[in-house]
Amino acid sequence: MNIHLPPCSVLILAGGRGQRMGGRDKGLIEWRNEPLVAHVQRVVRPLSDDLVISCNRNQDVYAAYADQLVGDADADFPGPLAGVIAGLKAAKHDWVVLLACDAPLVDRALIDALRQVAVTGDSGAMVRQGGYWQPMFSVLPRRVLPVLEQAWAAGERSLQKALLREAVQGLECGMDDPRLSNFNSPELLQG
Repeated sequence: MNIHLPPCSVLILAGGRGQRMGGRDKGLIEWRNEPLVAHVQRVVRPLSDDLVISCNRNQDVYAAYADQLVGDADADFPGPLAGVIAGLKAAKHDWVVLLACDAPLVDRALIDALRQVAVTGDSGAMVRQGGYWQPMFSVLPRRVLPVLEQAWAAGERSLQKALLREAVQGLECGMDDPRLSNFNSPELLQG
């Protein structure tokens, strides 16, 4: 069943410290002659007139890939939940596609399937892989913002735990699905 998909905003998270990358800004690390964020941006650009990148440094570089930039309210790189809260506050549309900057193999079919699951279930949708949730591949209704803010205020810092406070539909993907590859170490970029 293919229902009409409403407009969406896209939120790319690129706000981390890059600790596993020796402190380098992960979204700007080159892979196949382009920054990782460029690969993700190319896939999502046709989906939305509202592409938001959450970044805490190198805003001048990220600006070329986004319609708007947001940063974390706390300056100490508090993690992806802070970036999602900032992004949801800025998003123009009721539905938000959430992706990490280091998943350059994500494709439109996966994103459309997530959007379909979310809209059909009128709730968040998140990839599940081998029984594990993958929050960096999600579609969220903006209305979850107060729930995430309450979780943050209560001390929660796990994006996954905060998102699972509301109903979330799972999109099952195989363990070997290459679209879900994220580049968390310099060695993985060699391929």
